[in-house]
Amino acid sequence: MSIKINYKNNISKNKPKNVVFFVDEKFSIAGIKKFISKSEYSYTEDLLRTKDLKKKIIFSEIDSKKKLILVSIQKNIKNFEAENLGATFYNNLKNLKINDFIVNTDHLPTNLRNFVGYFLHGLKLKSYMFDKYKTKKNKTELNFYIFGKKTPTKFEQIKFKSIEEGTFYTRDLVSEPGNVLHPDEYAKRINSLKKFGLKISVYDDKKLKQLGMNTLLGVGQGSIRGSYLVTMEWNGLRDKSRPLAFVGKGVCFDTGGISLKPAKFMEDMTYDMAGSAVVVGLMKSLALRRAKINAVGVVGLVENMPGGNAQRPGDIVKSYSGKTVEILNTDAEGRLVLADALTYTEKKFKPKFIVDLATLTGAIIVSLGSEYAGLFSNDDKLSKQLIDAGESVEEKVWRMPLNKNFDKLIDSKNADMQNINYVGGAGSTTAAQFLQRFILNKTPWAHLDIAGMAFSKYGGALNSGGATGYGVRLLNKLIEDNYE
Repeated sequence: MSIKINYKNNISKNKPKNVVFFVDEKFSIAGIKKFISKSEYSYTEDLLRTKDLKKKIIFSEIDSKKKLILVSIQKNIKNFEAENLGATFYNNLKNLKINDFIVNTDHLPTNLRNFVGYFLHGLKLKSYMFDKYKTKKNKTELNFYIFGKKTPTKFEQIKFKSIEEGTFYTRDLVSEPGNVLHPDEYAKRINSLKKFGLKISVYDDKKLKQLGMNTLLGVGQGSIRGSYLVTMEWNGLRDKSRPLAFVGKGVCFDTGGISLKPAKFMEDMTYDMAGSAVVVGLMKSLALRRAKINAVGVVGLVENMPGGNAQRPGDIVKSYSGKTVEILNTDAEGRLVLADALTYTEKKFKPKFIVDLATLTGAIIVSLGSEYAGLFSNDDKLSKQLIDAGESVEEKVWRMPLNKNFDKLIDSKNADMQNINYVGGAGSTTAAQFLQRFILNKTPWAHLDIAGMAFSKYGGALNSGGATGYGVRLLNKLIEDNYE
């Protein structure tokens, strides 16, 4: 089922007969009286006396061809609540046999700026389905004709659409099976984003070896597929100011390598590249809305397989930073990919800050479930900006500790460090502590462990199950509120 939004100043004579009106929490309909006939008003008024007004949406069926749909808006509604209301509205429509609606924005009992934009944004986000490989698709199209004084401006329409497209692109990437979206294909797809104005650079195995990115290469050496580092640059400012940097883990499929995972639920490891997908979706969104910032996205793309040339537990590798790492567990691979990507990003682009995203540890799910991403940072200001942005769009983060006392858990007898804490405990923190060692010049940095947020079997407020696209809207909000 697809959604088409039509912004119209005038509705033709063949206009849809199903009209959406927004009312207050008490379902007071006096404000819409001038838009409907006396008989329709009287009928709806009588109907409301029989309905449970605690429901947010009530359908008034005037006749077999016409419905008035009343959507109640709570007092002091917030942006994300308006989006959630739009998602609830979509859920109510799925079982109706009507496809065309007028949305009247002339009567809005709320002072929320651009309520209609947020409402439609939530509706669109909720409508996403990944049905690419289904032979029978739901080809139903729901058409919404938006008119009235409080219709979103052209600028606002572009902003919402760009975020939706970036989020959907992220969801598409995460939803693809591993036999389709392996590193070779993934690098090609990112390269195709040049058409939106992004500068793309692809570093293959040969170039990575020359650069000395051995922690990244070690993860992918058991696969027949290539390993890549891909950079995406958006220069939305004419000056050469330092960019904002976003780094993502792109393990296209994670078997665990020689430290093989259990077979049960291994099929879910197609989403171990979700951190990179967020970065790609974000960069596409920034380009589509012509964001007035300089930004760079960096992703490491590998496949972690137990092949004949696979990395072994006990191997020691030298990272791009020059620091050496003892590999005690090949299933702690994401931090190895990020290690080289982080140092390269800091050295090459000298950014204002770095935010990395990764489905890094199962431990963060034990800690925070599917309600918050884990936030680890060396910078209080950046942390607060991320927390505030997360609260605003309801993609929440919770700050977790970093402390030098954890370092002893990842110090190695045979190298500068080891890639896991064999003592046990603090799994997410020691992983973040490991990453922090590859930030060499005190650049403000934040690590988001999104293992519990990137994929949902049951669906959430703005998604129907599967890939969530978590992070695109969060980082868009971070940029919009603090750096544009």
